[in-house]
Amino acid sequence: MNKVLVSLLLTLGITGMAHAAGDAEAGQGKVAVCGACHGVDGNSPAPNFPKLAGQGERYLLKQLQDIKAGSTPGAPEGVGRKVLEMTGMLDPLSDQDLEDIAAYFSSQKGSVGYADPALAKQGEKLFRGGKLDQGMPACTGCHAPNGVGNDLAGFPKLGGQHAAYTAKQLTDFREGNRTNDGDTMIMRGVAAKLSNKDIEALSSYIQGLH
Repeated sequence: MNKVLVSLLLTLGITGMAHAAGDAEAGQGKVAVCGACHGVDGNSPAPNFPKLAGQGERYLLKQLQDIKAGSTPGAPEGVGRKVLEMTGMLDPLSDQDLEDIAAYFSSQKGSVGYADPALAKQGEKLFRGGKLDQGMPACTGCHAPNGVGNDLAGFPKLGGQHAAYTAKQLTDFREGNRTNDGDTMIMRGVAAKLSNKDIEALSSYIQGLH
């Protein structure tokens, strides 16, 4: 990814990202319902539900806002982010509630996963090198070599995330079922270059990254 594109993405990420000003202590008292799927400390025990612990606060807040907008019953197509399991769950929460919840989960320590040794080499190649011959940049450009992301720009932490969850998100971006990656459509563009085997290998590698 060239320097001009990186600068553009950083600018769009910063200006398009919700301002995060939550209170982690207050947020701890608002996450009881979240714990059933994501774990009380944000380390989800179920591979189909994402780990939230240690995720960037700005990114978490944007996802909460997008999910609230997109998963409200009757929400128009193309609005926010639709997550069936979250339908209506965020409706009673205020903007401050969402900010506090984001702050709480961001303050928690994320657990580390493990990569499948049979997939690690191919996954690492994709994560660190991309597919330059097809115009796909390395994941490290936005998500950092160790997968910690860039919270200021709104790029999420990936390292340690459940492989099953990551694979679903990449597939959803590729198939157009998830579209909340902004006007740049950066994730849809990246995922379009990935085969099912690529997604499996990349997701497994990310699960063990820390």
